[in-house]
Amino acid sequence: MTRRLMVPLFWRTFLLIWLAMAAAMIGSGLVSSFLLDRERAGIERQLELRDLGFEVASILETRGRRDAQRFLKSQGQELGLHLMVIDSEDDDRLPAAIRSRIKSGWYRQKPAIVNVGDGYRLIAWPKMHGEGWLEPQVFRLMEMGLAFALITLACWLIARFVSRPMRHMETTAQAIAGGNTQLRVDERIAVRRDEVGQLATAFNAMTDQLCTLLERQKHLLRDISHDLRTPLARQRVAIELASEGGVEGELMASILRQNERLDTMTGQILTLYRVTGQGGDIARKPLRPVDLLNHVLRDSAEYAEHRSVDCKLVSMPESAGVSVLGDAGLLQRAFDNILQNALDYTPPGKVVHVALTVSGGWISLTIEDEGPGVADEILDHLFEPFFRGDKSRGGEGWGLGLAIAKNIILAHDGEIAANNSESGGLQVVTRLPVFTAD
Repeated sequence: MTRRLMVPLFWRTFLLIWLAMAAAMIGSGLVSSFLLDRERAGIERQLELRDLGFEVASILETRGRRDAQRFLKSQGQELGLHLMVIDSEDDDRLPAAIRSRIKSGWYRQKPAIVNVGDGYRLIAWPKMHGEGWLEPQVFRLMEMGLAFALITLACWLIARFVSRPMRHMETTAQAIAGGNTQLRVDERIAVRRDEVGQLATAFNAMTDQLCTLLERQKHLLRDISHDLRTPLARQRVAIELASEGGVEGELMASILRQNERLDTMTGQILTLYRVTGQGGDIARKPLRPVDLLNHVLRDSAEYAEHRSVDCKLVSMPESAGVSVLGDAGLLQRAFDNILQNALDYTPPGKVVHVALTVSGGWISLTIEDEGPGVADEILDHLFEPFFRGDKSRGGEGWGLGLAIAKNIILAHDGEIAANNSESGGLQVVTRLPVFTAD
């Protein structure tokens, strides 16, 4: 495959600005020169000043300077011009503005000058600003305006040239992060022969690789879960039959507990896969969070009593009439996982604090334990699957409970966060948008 020539973005930007400035300067000079030459040539052609000059020279030779001045005055009134005959070296009779025009070195729009003969010159300039006549300031403004317009256009093109593909890649990245893994950066950007094209190509390659890994992870979780569940079910039946046959009860009870533990883990993996795969497409109906929470607390009462941990619920009166849109089973699983996590890491004799509040169109569930807490640097990792980085929080789980809870809450357009409370324990705050409220 032939490698295409790469033109770095730096040199593209540099050349575009340089060409814009050069074009502004050259264009301004050409336009000014054209207008000035046209001005002087137009005056001379339109008014036939040269013929007038020969006539003035004839009057000077035959009738004298006074008659020549009267003739010029009458012609000037007729033509709308100031006409003067002066000596070649005598400029004092001219107005200061006209002298400055004649001596101007940069702005070449000067009064028309016709050599009359015998050391005389005919000077002509318009009485009113009309077609073909411009002040030096006007030319200066024209040049500045043209340069400003060209440079502005170049800067706009550069900004568009650089920002448009970047904005497209940003939008694509946000869409991919939102779950649309089929999107890629447009091929027209990827084939560019500069750094932007290389970045787009690398972005697409990275996205392909990440999506492949994510897909493999989903298949792995699904396959492991299904492969584990069938033998576990058969093993459980065999254990129960063996237990009824008179095998030692304590041994069979231990085997059965391990079987239940593996079955629970498999169920959690399947739940995680289900929520991750469905995302926001789960079936929803109006639910009352306070009812779900009471159900979770009732189910956890025996486990909390076994661990000698007390659960204290504080609920705002307004929360009783609030409902949200969601899946009852999934939301109950999320609340239960957060509560079980708090019970697991709360020492005996301590309390798990549960609070339900309503504010600003959101209902918030706060579950706070009185355990050892976690290090600040790993708070963000608590919701990752199989993460158990803090050895001080022993527990017997697999690091799936909070990960499942997060995916369920996010699938319900909610928010979840963890932080260390002032008392030192872990505080998990869940927020869901309110659907209806009394």
